[in-house]
Amino acid sequence: MPRQPIRVHIFNHSYTLLTDGDEREVQSIAHELDELMTSIANRAGSGDSTRVAVLACLHMADKLKTAEKKLRSYEDKSGKIADLLEAALRGS
Repeated sequence: MPRQPIRVHIFNHSYTLLTDGDEREVQSIAHELDELMTSIANRAGSGDSTRVAVLACLHMADKLKTAEKKLRSYEDKSGKIADLLEAALRGS
């Protein structure tokens, strides 16, 4: 699928992005980021876009790390379950 340009608005700026994915998903992500940056700017009392962007990146990186830890935990648990099932099947 060829890359398609889409227009998004984040923190009072417009950007044209190229995507080969779902346009609605990209718009949703951009909207979430816009809301996050606006919320940070309102709480911090700062309109400095660089500062707000760095804080938003740190927030998103923290969310990603948390999700990665959960995924690793699920992978560990599913591996243990698979080992138990294998052992049970060998024992039958």
